[in-house]
Amino acid sequence: CWEVRKHNSSEWCHFIRSNPDCQLDGGFLDYLNGVFCVFPPQLLPLAVTLYALWLLYLFIILGVTAEKFFCPNLSAISTNLKLSHNVAVFSLTSPLHGVTFLAFGNGAPDVFSAVVAFSDPRTAGLAIGAIFGAGVFVTTVVAGGIALVKPFTAASRPFLRDVIFYMAAVFLTFVVLYLGRIRLGEALAYLGLYVFYVLTVVLCTWIHRRQRGDGLAPPGPWEPEMPTDVEEPEASSTNMPVARTGEEYRPLLPSRETSLRILTTALSPLDYRKWRRKPWYWRLFKAFKVPVELVLLLTVPIVDPDKDDLNWKRPLNCLHVLTSPLLCILTLKSGAYGLYQIQGIFPVWGLVTLVASVLALIIFITTSNEEPPKYHCVFAFLGFLASAMWINAAATELVNILRTLGVIFQLSNTVLGLTLLAWGNSIGDTFSDLTMARQGYPRMAFSACFGGIIFNILVGVGLGCLLQMTSSQPLVKLEPDSPLVWVLAGALGLSLVFSFLTVPAQCFQLGAAYGACLIAYYLLFLCVALLTEFRVI
Repeated sequence: CWEVRKHNSSEWCHFIRSNPDCQLDGGFLDYLNGVFCVFPPQLLPLAVTLYALWLLYLFIILGVTAEKFFCPNLSAISTNLKLSHNVAVFSLTSPLHGVTFLAFGNGAPDVFSAVVAFSDPRTAGLAIGAIFGAGVFVTTVVAGGIALVKPFTAASRPFLRDVIFYMAAVFLTFVVLYLGRIRLGEALAYLGLYVFYVLTVVLCTWIHRRQRGDGLAPPGPWEPEMPTDVEEPEASSTNMPVARTGEEYRPLLPSRETSLRILTTALSPLDYRKWRRKPWYWRLFKAFKVPVELVLLLTVPIVDPDKDDLNWKRPLNCLHVLTSPLLCILTLKSGAYGLYQIQGIFPVWGLVTLVASVLALIIFITTSNEEPPKYHCVFAFLGFLASAMWINAAATELVNILRTLGVIFQLSNTVLGLTLLAWGNSIGDTFSDLTMARQGYPRMAFSACFGGIIFNILVGVGLGCLLQMTSSQPLVKLEPDSPLVWVLAGALGLSLVFSFLTVPAQCFQLGAAYGACLIAYYLLFLCVALLTEFRVI
């Protein structure tokens, strides 16, 4: 499909429509047909600009969905399963929660993007580039930025454990790239290695707690800094004025709100008091997010265990009983299942609407506005599923538009993955980790750099390939589309070896010199990668 630009501009549309390689699998919009058939050749720069803006908005959709809807429902599910919470990525008091639920919440955009990319052999390089590119970016730029922002003493044993497992994952990926395919055994090996990693974390935590007598000892030289349950209110003291301000507006006498009032209040994504206090650039970014948040509020329920009413909004939650199932069937396989006609007469979406409407009416009649029902926890699972479908739909559009940009500029999927897709999926982790370091928890942020992305590579590649295998073809071909894949794999392995050797050599005392070296390494890698892509090297 890349050869379309080699033809005369008058032949672009015919080439795109007649070439099977130009057909995009999945997604709601045909971006290649749009840019080469809808827009005239003279307006190609305008089409590229619009696509770039839509690409940025897709990243906003992914970020908002994961942060405000996917992760809270995942947290509510873990609460219902009696798993303790902690703000750390890898908590010594709740290791299973840290390396499973929290890792899944943080890595959801990366994993869904990988699963979508692996669904088509033509975009598999995009997944490899994104996973490896994000790995290089996080372990160099983010980790180096933490060391520059606040020098600290790294947690030795967790650091060595995470780096060793990550190097094993990179080596496994290097092997399957060399073989050019992933069979069922290799896919299960990825998932098995992650299960082994989780068990190792749990076992190490159990041994450490036995050694310290189950007491809350002060953080040792190898233990991540973490606020305990007692310290958490102090760590989040910046939120206290907001809470107090909210209490000032509460009525002295409780009053029963009408269902219409509850619905309109719950559907408002804006806090007007917060809006007045924020600077102009925050308001501008918020204005872009409001449409996304409004649609998500209409279709995704949120259960909040920290609230007395668990965020129970009867009229809105009853509406969710209708909108969430409709969302799921209309986004699954780009609506193919939802539009299917039963016996060629009645559409599936119509049947779902009918059943869900009756169920929503029953729930509305049998519940009250003041008290959530006993089965309210079911809405957390419904919200988790609905937000996952939103992320999957956005990731599908993201992969398709990146492939379209690759065809327009004749760039390989790998370079698009290691730059645009990797940067977009890592930007949230970058800001959160650097903010955590500034607030006095650099070791926690540093542990997240090496621990969180283990989930992305092992589950992203393993699950992504496993879902594409069938009984007739139990393998996924991974043919590198350029030498850049080997540059990427080598750069990630070299960066891990560099940290594995230099961090213990510095007695785990990390400062500005280490951070500057990592950032310089990433800039050098980026230059080599781009020169390789454009065949200068």
